[in-house]
Order: sequence, then C-alpha cells, then structure tokens
Amino acid sequence: MAYLLPFHKSLLEKIHDPSTSELVLLARGLGLRRVVCKLLQIYDAPTNLILLVNATPEDESAIGEELGILGCRKPGLRIVGFEQGKKERQDMYKRGGLLSITSRIFTVDMLSSDIPTKMITGIIMLHAEKVTPTSSEAFIVRLYREKNTTGFLKAFSDQPEHITSGMSPLRTILKESQLRTVHIYPRFHAEVKESLDVKRPDLVELHQNMTESMSEIHHAIVQCMTTTLSDLKRANTSLDLDDLNMDNAYFKSFDMIVRRMLDPVWHKVGPRTKQLVGDLAVLRRMLTYLLTYDAIAFQGFIDTLIASNTTTDAGTTRQNQSPWMLTDAANIIFQYAKRRCYTVNTVARKAQAPAPDPYEDEDAWEALYEMEGNVPNAVGGTRAANKQASGSKRPSWLPDGMEPVLDEQPKLSLLADVLQEIEEEMMRLESKLSSLTPGTTTVLVMTSSTRTCELVSEFLSMMDYDAPRGSQGRRMMEKKLKGYLWWKGELNRRKQHAKGLPVPAIARTASGAKDSGDAGVSEALRRKDRETRERLANRRRVRGGAPPQPSSGREKSVAPAGASGDPIEVLDDAESIAAFLSTQGVAPEYQAAEDIALIDFTTDFNVHYGLLAPEQTVVVRPYTDDGDDLVLREVQPRFIVMFEPNLEFIRRIEVYRNSNPGLGVRVYFMMYRLSSEEGKYLTGLRREKESFERLIRERGSMLMPIMEDRNAGRAGEALIKTISSRVAGGRKEVSLEPSRVIVDLREFRSSLPSLLHAANLLVIPATLTVGDYILTPDICVERKSIPDLVSSFNSGRLYTQCELMSVHYKQPILLIEFEEHKSFSLEAVADVKSYAKVDKFAKKKPTGAPNSTNSASASIQAKLVLLTLTFPRLRIIWSSSPYATADIFRDLKANSPEPDPTKAIVVGAEEDPDAGAGVNAVAEELVQSLPGITAKNVKHVMSKVESVLELCELSLVQMQELLGAEPGKACWDFIHSGERQR
Repeated sequence: MAYLLPFHKSLLEKIHDPSTSELVLLARGLGLRRVVCKLLQIYDAPTNLILLVNATPEDESAIGEELGILGCRKPGLRIVGFEQGKKERQDMYKRGGLLSITSRIFTVDMLSSDIPTKMITGIIMLHAEKVTPTSSEAFIVRLYREKNTTGFLKAFSDQPEHITSGMSPLRTILKESQLRTVHIYPRFHAEVKESLDVKRPDLVELHQNMTESMSEIHHAIVQCMTTTLSDLKRANTSLDLDDLNMDNAYFKSFDMIVRRMLDPVWHKVGPRTKQLVGDLAVLRRMLTYLLTYDAIAFQGFIDTLIASNTTTDAGTTRQNQSPWMLTDAANIIFQYAKRRCYTVNTVARKAQAPAPDPYEDEDAWEALYEMEGNVPNAVGGTRAANKQASGSKRPSWLPDGMEPVLDEQPKLSLLADVLQEIEEEMMRLESKLSSLTPGTTTVLVMTSSTRTCELVSEFLSMMDYDAPRGSQGRRMMEKKLKGYLWWKGELNRRKQHAKGLPVPAIARTASGAKDSGDAGVSEALRRKDRETRERLANRRRVRGGAPPQPSSGREKSVAPAGASGDPIEVLDDAESIAAFLSTQGVAPEYQAAEDIALIDFTTDFNVHYGLLAPEQTVVVRPYTDDGDDLVLREVQPRFIVMFEPNLEFIRRIEVYRNSNPGLGVRVYFMMYRLSSEEGKYLTGLRREKESFERLIRERGSMLMPIMEDRNAGRAGEALIKTISSRVAGGRKEVSLEPSRVIVDLREFRSSLPSLLHAANLLVIPATLTVGDYILTPDICVERKSIPDLVSSFNSGRLYTQCELMSVHYKQPILLIEFEEHKSFSLEAVADVKSYAKVDKFAKKKPTGAPNSTNSASASIQAKLVLLTLTFPRLRIIWSSSPYATADIFRDLKANSPEPDPTKAIVVGAEEDPDAGAGVNAVAEELVQSLPGITAKNVKHVMSKVESVLELCELSLVQMQELLGAEPGKACWDFIHSGERQR
C-alpha cells in the first residue's frame, strides 16, 4: 500500500467491510481507480465471487493491468463476454474470483439462473451516476436483492455534476441501488486536503496573450453566441431556459442541455429554432478550434462552413442560411481568419503565374557550392546568412499577389521557450542528481485532444531553433499553407467538372526535375540532408501522441470536419489559385516519393528507430482518464507541461507528487488570458464545488429510502391478479401461476424488461425467432422505437416480421414506443437521420408544398396504412414511454393464460435439430432461393415438408397456409409458371 495516500487508506478502512454496502463519490483526479483496484485485491480469493459491473473496455484493460502489478495474476480479472458460451460462463462463475461482466449478460444470466445469485459475495459497480429507475443497473440490483440479501454492493462515481440534475438525485441513486450509506470526498475534504498539501508540486502559471487577430475572432464568436442565445430565448418564451448562458456554452454538455429542454416540444418549434440549436453547437466548436487548431486548419474549417451554409448538396444556392452568418461579427470572423493565413494584393495578382525556372533552385546551387568548397562556412556563413545576403526568395508554389502571414499559435512559441528553460535546468541539475534520485528527465507534454497532440508533435519535429520567437514554426506553417492551396485548387477543379467546364490538366512532373546529369548535385543534396538529420538528432526528440513528421514527408490535405456533401469554394481567389496550381509541377503527395529515397535506413536506423535517452525525449499525450495516473507512474517525469488547462490532471499531479517522496516535480501551466479556455476552466472548478456542496446538503437533510421486500408483496398480488372470472357459471378460480412475459434476448438493450420486472411481471429471457415479447399463447408483440421503425421500413425488415407474426399468432401486435420526455408525435420523425434514405429520391416539390416535416410524417403514416392493409389482423399500439408500455402489457395480459417458453422458442424455428445440417445444406439453400422463403422462415418450411418435391406438389391454398397469403402466392406462381406457359 505504498502508493496509497492517507485519505485513500482511510476510505478503504471505511468501505472494505464485506458486510456493508455504500456509495462513494470522489472528486476526479484523486485516484478512484487505484481505490477500486485495491478493494478488488482485498477480496481476491477463489472462495469469493466478486463481479465488476458497468466497466468500460478501457476500465477493464486498465484495472486488469493494475491488478497484475499488485500481484493478482492467478487468474486475476477475467472478462465475461458474448463470445463465451453458456456452459463456459457457468464454469467461470463456479470457479469464483474477480469477474468483469456487462449489464446485459449479468441480467440475462440471473434471470436464467445460470449464475448462482445466492453465491455472489458482492458487486462493485462503476459509474454509479448512470443509475436511474430505467437503467439496467437498477434492474441488476433488484434481481440481486431478490435472492441475495447478505452480499455487498459498493458503487463508485467521480462525476458529481451528473448527479445534481433533477429533484433529489442522490436519493434516487440510493433508492435504485438499495443503499443507505454514502461517502463524499471532494478536493476540499479535510483528509484529502491534509494528504495533498504535504508536498505540493512547483507550479509555474504561464498566461499567454492571444494575438490581435485571435482576440478579434474570439470576441466576434462570443458575440454571435450571445445573439443566438437571445434569439433562442425570444423564440421560446414559454420554456424555462435560464440554464442557457455563456458559462454553460463552453462545455460539450451544452448541446444536450439545449435538446433536453426542447425535446418535449420539439415537434412544435419552428425550423428557425432548430437552426439556432444547430448554430450554437457550431459556434461552440468554432470557439474551441480557434484555440486548438493552427491558423491554416481554422481557415479550412471556415471555408467548409461557408460552403455548407451557402450551397446545398445539389450545388444550388441555399435559401435559409444561419442567421449569425449574416451579422457584422461573422464578417469579422471571416476576415481575420483569412488575414491570419495570407493577404491578397489584387493589383499585383496575375491570372497565371509564369513557369518556374529550373535553374533557380537555391538548395541545389547551395549544395553545389558546398561540394566545390566555395561557401565560406568556416568564417561563419550559414544557409540563413546566405539567404539574407541574397535576399528573401519567394516560394515557387505561391501565387502572385499572395503574401503569406502564417500567424502561429502563441502557445507554440511559449512551449519552445519552456522547453529551452527545461533544458537549461537539466544541465544545471545534472551534477547534483545521482542515479538513485527518483524520477527521469523525460518531459511530459499534455494536450486536450489528439489533434492538438499532432500539432505540437509536428511543431517540435520541424521547429527552427535559430528563428526569432513567433517564427520558429514557419516551415511547418508553409507546409500547411501549401497543402491548403492545393486543397482549394482541387475543390475548384471539382466545381468546374461538376458544371461541365474544361478542367486544366495538372502536370505530373515536378518543377525543376532532376536530369541524369545532375548526379553530383543530387549527391550533395543527399549528403546535406544526412548532415541535417545528424544535427537534429542531437536535439531533443519527440515521442508521443503522433509520430514526428520529417520535413520532407508527405503533405497532408487540410480537410476539416463540418462540411456536408462536396464542399464548394466560395472565396474570390479560388479560381486564380486553381489556375496557378495547374501551371505548377507536382502535387505534394507526388513529391514525397522522391524525398523518401533520400533516407538511408542502413546508416540512419538509430536516428529514426533507436532508443532515446530520457533527456532527449519529449512525450506528447492527450488527457484521458485514470490511465494518466499509470503514465505518470511509468514515465516519472520531473518536468510536466500542461499545454491546455485540465482540472483533474492537476490533482493527478498532486497525488503523483505525494506518492513519490523525494521526487521534485515542476509543472508549467499554460493558459490563454481572457479567453474561453480560462472561462471554461474557472466555470468547471465552480460547478464541481457547487455540485459537491449540494450533495453534502442533500445527504444531511434527505430521508432514507425504505427498502421494500418484493418477494413478500409479490405472492399476494399474484393471487389477486390471476383470479379468473371466465369460468362457466360465473364462479371464480384462483391460480397460483405467476404472471410472466417471454422476452427476446436482444430486447435487454432497452429499459422495458426492467420496467416489466418492476411491475411484478416474471421476465423470462429466450431466443425468439418470431416477435420480441410473448404475452399470451395468442399475443405476440414486435416493439419498435422511432429510429428502429424508420430503418425497418427502409430495409423492408418490418414486413417480414409482421408476416411471421401473422402466420404463427392469432393476435400480432406492432408496438410503436416513443421516448420519455420527448415529443409524442410523428412529426418529429423527420429529424431521424436514417429517414434521409426515404426523402432521397423524392420528387421536387412545387412552390407552396408542405415542409419536409409534414411530408416525413405523412410518408410514415402512409406506410403504416399499407402495412395494416397487407396484414388485416395486425394491431398497432402507440406508447408514449416505456412506463406506458409496461401498463399496456399488464392490461393485455389480464384474464389470459400464461405463455409457454418452450413453445415460444420453437415457433418459427427448426423443430428437428438434425434437419438442415449436413445432407440438407444444399436443399436448404435451394429452398431459400425461392420467392417468399427467407432466412426467417426457411426452418419452418423444412419442418413442415420432407423434401423439395413435396414442397413443389403443394396446392396454392396449402402454400399460403404455410407461408402466408402474399409470399405463398409468389412462391406457388414461381414454381408453376412453366406449367401454365406450356
């Protein structure tokens, strides 16, 4: 327990008792995973059956690795998955130990009695904030407590913000988990504060100012968001939209907050409100991209955003544009975003640039001079000095009239200064540190995303150490600008091709191509490249989030997310750029093949693939979750650079510092001053503090939930429910048979089986071929949510399902279930993405035609009418929520016999287990190729007829009885069509 801090040990002492059950709420970054792993280590024994529930694949991998480090290797944490059969899972349960299991498998195995519920020692549940009355975790707890009242249940969560929405959220979690004790450990807890304040890391806060262009863009985006929020509130005055403010707009959860507020009336709001909701998500992303993307990538995002808002997928002009794009603030965004990349002089710009002179290749001449010994390097002449002496040469790929600005992210220059300071500090401490001193000199750089990680890695690998501050990434930015210009040219070529205009052919030979007589110059260039690589090898190398990109590597096209369809170029200089690029040599991707040949892997293997010394390594990683704790323990860095603020990682550093006595840690905390980045960090800190305070107040004032004994009340209710008054003579008869529902295994993804169990119905899981729910021997229900209904109509699957239900059951039912707290209307179906397949081939509507929402709902209604006309016995039931569905099922089962699970499983399936195997494989394939016979009913057909000959000799009436009216007629006509022709 050396890596546990005092507050970890205190918490484990409170919760390790196997006779108690409790809920633990811990602040993020304080080491929740190590507490869970230590608790699993304590309970690890063959005589104990400990189940880990609600763990993600990342949690399972990390916890299994951590338990292996702690010594739990025989067998350690075993994962129960769908690839394991029923018998194999039963054997794993009998052997005991630590098992991680999904909620769906756990539920089905308890209902099927495959797992010895009474023998379960305890359950450890992660992500307890997800426990709701309709969640699968609440279903698990009910099933667990019905048969096991002595085992423990310990739930954990480090997301307090998710537990503060609604009325008494903490009490709801405790009630559904059947817990009475809760431990709350925020950062300001006395034990936590005392443990982490012993040794504090050396924190250096670096507040970087944004450039003038970034400040203008940032202010304009905030102004657009404020205006959009005001328009949204003004358009929906009847709703309580107080939570829609700029403080919440910085977070990703803001989009879900807006949709949750508008979902109940989503079918009533107009298209303008829906567009404003989408615009808020776009503006929030744009605010994030401004601080994380480079100037070229941000301009590419702006270009695709303009294209998608001004043109449709068909290339026509869009009528309803986003309101914010028509404001003066949007014009500021577009102008300054372009100004960060380049400026265009319309007077000096020409229609077509002259072809470059192959004899003016500066690198080739300089290499030739070095080979001949004519360059005075001994005097101090460098390439930069030669450039300065001969004047700044304009790149050949840059169009006339375009002046590159290439505004770098200010944080990149600040990062270069920080790394220089760290290198000097390492040299100063080199003599003082011994080999026994804990920690390494590897520098750890943490970023907010993989995209930022790639940008930092590319900057460090291509950085010019001799350039002035703010221009060290000039080569990287020129590379990105070159790819961006090529990307715009390609878009314009596609636009001309779509319009049927002639497209200029792009030359496939590089400008200034090498001749066979230039072997001496090429050899000099190769030697110069080797010297450059050897010089850079002595510099600090980059390892981490993305592989370093060599300066001669393949150019990447800037293709930012957010474009819909083929992006259409709308800027004025697009055509001139395309015309200029058509006169140039080769595209960036064609140049890479020649440059790769310059690398000699036999002599430079260690440079590219060898092991690096810690003092020459920079590890660049994005923030993740508790896995960052393992990274800190493995790398053990003395210097950590937080490229972007992250509250939980600061606490991880505090835990890491206090867990390693004698280790000095310096943290460089970088943040843009007066930006959304700073506002998001401070708002997140305040929200977490307020959430913990609210939970502490609720714990002190709430009433403890009463845990009812479901077994005691179920017996009496079952007697009352199963009294039958349908006996002749009016006398009543009491049946002790419990009320049950047979549920298909695939339906356990939904919340309906849990609610049926809560309604005192016995849920029996089974693999059903026909239907989803069997209520009585005559009633079969096919349940469809709205997205599933739309996709089933598009694929034709619903027709086959209704056909099978009509063949095998007297009362087939189609249940259309809407989601709770959402609009109970078909007009909202137009927002389902899969519905695009339906409207894709729709005819162009005349002027004044109804909008897409009405057409979408009308199309669904028309298909439902056709479905009922095809299957007259089919009944359609509309349900507003899963709660309403549970009540409907209870009413349908009233005064009806109970279904038989054995008969329900074989309905529509093969009765003879040997049929269809071996010698019947060819016959099955032949029968399935006939019209009206599908994979769903082929087993049923083969169970009714003994051979293909017998199937062909059936009459039309017999065929229709076997397959149904329409499929039977289609199959009979296909078989006998030749006889009618003769």
